[in-house]
Amino acid sequence: MPLLCAASLLGIFTYVSAVSIAPGRVTVLDGIPYYIGGVPVSQLLDVPASSLDANLPDVDVIPMTVVSSHTETFTGKELNDIVSDYISRDDVFSSAFLNGKSLDHALPVGPYFLSAKTGQVFKAHRLYEDTQYAFLEPAVSDEKGGYSPLSTTTGTILGNSVAVPSRLYFTVTAEQPLAGLRMGVKDIFDVNGLRTSGGNRAYYTLYEPRNATGTAIQRLIDHGAVFVGKMGTVQFANGDRPTADWVDFHCPFNPRGDGYLQPSGSSTGPGAGVAAYDWLDIAVGSDTGGSMRGPAGADGLFGNRPTTGAVSLDNVIPLCDGLDTAGVFARSADTWARVVHSWYLDYEGGYYSYPKTLLYQDSSFTAEAINNSDASVLIEDFVSKLEKFLETNRTHIDIIATWNTTRAPDAPSSLSDMLQYTYGTLVSVYQWLHLGVSFFNDYAAKHDGRTPFMNPSAGGRWILGQRLGEAQFDIAWNNKTIFADWWNSDDGLGAKSNETCSQAIYTYPNSAGAVSYRNEYLGTISGKTEYIPVTMSLVAARGCDLMLANMVREMEADGILTPVATGSTMYP
Repeated sequence: MPLLCAASLLGIFTYVSAVSIAPGRVTVLDGIPYYIGGVPVSQLLDVPASSLDANLPDVDVIPMTVVSSHTETFTGKELNDIVSDYISRDDVFSSAFLNGKSLDHALPVGPYFLSAKTGQVFKAHRLYEDTQYAFLEPAVSDEKGGYSPLSTTTGTILGNSVAVPSRLYFTVTAEQPLAGLRMGVKDIFDVNGLRTSGGNRAYYTLYEPRNATGTAIQRLIDHGAVFVGKMGTVQFANGDRPTADWVDFHCPFNPRGDGYLQPSGSSTGPGAGVAAYDWLDIAVGSDTGGSMRGPAGADGLFGNRPTTGAVSLDNVIPLCDGLDTAGVFARSADTWARVVHSWYLDYEGGYYSYPKTLLYQDSSFTAEAINNSDASVLIEDFVSKLEKFLETNRTHIDIIATWNTTRAPDAPSSLSDMLQYTYGTLVSVYQWLHLGVSFFNDYAAKHDGRTPFMNPSAGGRWILGQRLGEAQFDIAWNNKTIFADWWNSDDGLGAKSNETCSQAIYTYPNSAGAVSYRNEYLGTISGKTEYIPVTMSLVAARGCDLMLANMVREMEADGILTPVATGSTMYP
């Protein structure tokens, strides 16, 4: 007979097969693999372990369910309604956690495992295969503010197993607006208890597990996001192309099309994972020169490069301070906007009037530039809908011509010459001086003077950084500053507005359906017609990230944008 205690019911129900409690152990209920960790989250103090053991002598753990009721009489109909609700909302809970007797104890609602030997209660984690190789190191909470590498697998060759806790454990509140969103993180961000690899095997083994989580990731966790593991990155957030450049670790697989398109980078694993897995809600990456925007386009996702300084990047492997940013991937504008509002706390989020100027760089939209007639139709349709949404007509611009007529008198006359080597110089020199030197020295000290292995692209950049040095860095930084000051000025294209934050929205094609495979062969791998993402970029003035989030969320509500699905096509 059910017992009520603090408006909670603890249901302890029948079990399918016996397992032993140990870190990294797996059990199967109704054909679904579950992870049972070694860290209990509660103890049934009011139920003697000996009585449980006597009743169930051959069983180590049994599944159980916590349900909540606010009525004095808990009816069968109410239980059935709760069960139906749980099944509809959660992929961890199943009917295998039902059919048995009940004991009372205070825990968040949802499925758990109970040790019949000790009375200890463990969270239920469902195990999913990482078939896209998106994760480098899945992890589980140590229930003390840190994380441990997941020490188990379902035993296939298709990738690691990722453990996700029940969504029923979490409730969205004002303090935790992201409660229950499962989150993967690019492996350049430090997370307490885990090593950081940067996509490099030598770096991973050289340094001990981190004892702190950086501000960018901790803020999301504090706001309710559920961290489930580290994800693949181009080595040290540089630019690689699969498969030749990815030597230390295998490049994640882009699920779109026939599954063998290159996934872009450097936030490769986060983009591929969110595009592939409906059990993964968001993933954090970084963007210095396109590392969020590239995968967002290749994988067909909502993703962003925010204003530099939008969130602190302490405890993150740097590419170039002053250019590095942290962004997030999601499959819907609403989820993406919810995350950035919770993340970029220094910006004004109350802008709900949007710019009336839509900047349209003609050279970006020509048939030659897009090189795909079907994509051109989709892009023109989007721009037309964006015009209607903003209640304006596009303003045709030529950035080079605008530069020539509005640049500062002492600025270089050729924009392309000024910027041609700027980015490459900045990231090559900065990362060598602020990461490479200490890494090489630390590795040599431990390995009898040896040099650690580097993937071709990252290694080549560090060689370039050594050759160019600080003098060339200073020239490149000055060029970057000249351009940024012009872009953000009243004469530039990124001017501010008191009413709409940004005076204009600048739009351009991000990906236009171009076929780019992860190998050297031409034509589709599958031999059939496949569909490739076509995506657009929207650019606003510095600091207007949340205005843009509001705008994109409203565009989704109006049907101009729609959430995307996982798998081979964005819109099956």
